[in-house]
Amino acid sequence: MLSYPTVRVSLLFFAIAVAGLFIADIAITTANPWRDLGQFFIGVATPNFFSTEGLMTALLRTVAFGFVGVTLGSLCGFLLALVYRFMPVRIFCAFIRAIHELFWALIFLQFFGFHPLTGVLAIAIPYAGIFAKVYSEILDESDPEPSRLLPPGTGAIAAFLYARIPDCWVQLRTYTAYRLECGLRSSAILGFVGLPTLGFYLESSFSQGLYSDAGAMLILFYVLIATMPLWVKPKLLPFYILAAPFFLGEGFPIVWGNVERFFTEDIVPSPLRNGEGLAGLSTWLGDLMVTEALPGIWNTIVLTQIALVATGILSLLAFPLISKHFGGPVRRTSGHVFLVIARSTPEYILAYILLQLWGPSMLPAVVALALHNGGIIGHLIGRQTNTIELRPDAPTGFTRYSWELVPRVYRSFLAFLFYRWEIIMRETAILGILGIYTLGFYVDSAIQNIQFDRAMILILITASLNIGVDILGRYIRRKLALQTMPTC
Repeated sequence: MLSYPTVRVSLLFFAIAVAGLFIADIAITTANPWRDLGQFFIGVATPNFFSTEGLMTALLRTVAFGFVGVTLGSLCGFLLALVYRFMPVRIFCAFIRAIHELFWALIFLQFFGFHPLTGVLAIAIPYAGIFAKVYSEILDESDPEPSRLLPPGTGAIAAFLYARIPDCWVQLRTYTAYRLECGLRSSAILGFVGLPTLGFYLESSFSQGLYSDAGAMLILFYVLIATMPLWVKPKLLPFYILAAPFFLGEGFPIVWGNVERFFTEDIVPSPLRNGEGLAGLSTWLGDLMVTEALPGIWNTIVLTQIALVATGILSLLAFPLISKHFGGPVRRTSGHVFLVIARSTPEYILAYILLQLWGPSMLPAVVALALHNGGIIGHLIGRQTNTIELRPDAPTGFTRYSWELVPRVYRSFLAFLFYRWEIIMRETAILGILGIYTLGFYVDSAIQNIQFDRAMILILITASLNIGVDILGRYIRRKLALQTMPTC
């Protein structure tokens, strides 16, 4: 078994994660975590839908920010996909998608303030980079034969619109619909930085111990995501897109002088602003690296590797919940409900809830990342097993799981897992805003101390780290000859 490259790589990552557990801050620090957890579940079971006057407005604005941000991101991403073959475009797209939506929001808050433009751009910019990459892959995989059958003299634009787009329209539409669901999750967590979406009221309820109020908000969010196939209809999309900007709210007016000062003064390293020259800049960068960047990078990598392996383990344990080869319809329905809740809840919200219940450590982050990403991969692998037909005399129980199904889906499982690697890294970094000592913690601290120059350097380091993990993940997939799929 050890002769298989996939097994050796899996054992290597497992060993790294186990080593990380010995140096990670994994602990429960609250006095009575099980009582708090019980109160939270009681709150979910007894939701109070009439406690907050602005709850429905927050839900409506969550949808509005999601629609506007995803629409702009998809349009810009499609245009970038047309020129994605050029190296500068690929580098630009990799950079903008490597920075999490919350980091973009924190940047725009410094000069746009609590204006709707802050939330829209925070979603649209990274999504444009993601759309460009995935749309480009879909277009490259389209069948070239229809283009060859066009009459001589057909223009390039006409050939593109009438030959290439129809061939891959279903894939483009399917991925855009999935990304809209992601956009609603991104919109919800923007409330944690003060924008008037669902996360704002969720944080307020938790900080006051109003678990029934928080339960009502979570249930509404789950219903919103689960019913998307019912209310997001192709014929209604133009109406939603045109109406959404009018429900973003007004916010405070933009002071363009703040925008100019941010780019010309605030993000310029302080030694250069103070005339200390390259010598002062070198000392400043050295101090930043030693006291903030290196500890943040180390904790981000350790937490990412533990969460990656935990995600893999949970995925392998979860896919039988919805597989037709295990249990009956009732069990599969229950499994679907569990996986829908797990993958529909943003990691940031899960981590925030667990931090309130268990206290500040890496444990809530690991569990949150594993539940969300494990729910996604478990769902995908479970659906794949439903296409597998077993022989009539196939074994049952654990033998069927370990010897019949896992070997058949393991390569797909690894491909999905390594695609999520870079996403887990992005989320790990941003969870630092909640008090975990990853790169996001130092970014948030620098912004709170009005040290925007330090914050921008740390954000650039975060983006570089994400790009490096993405490159490494693609290298491993290529070496193991794993199948490829759009970023999920």
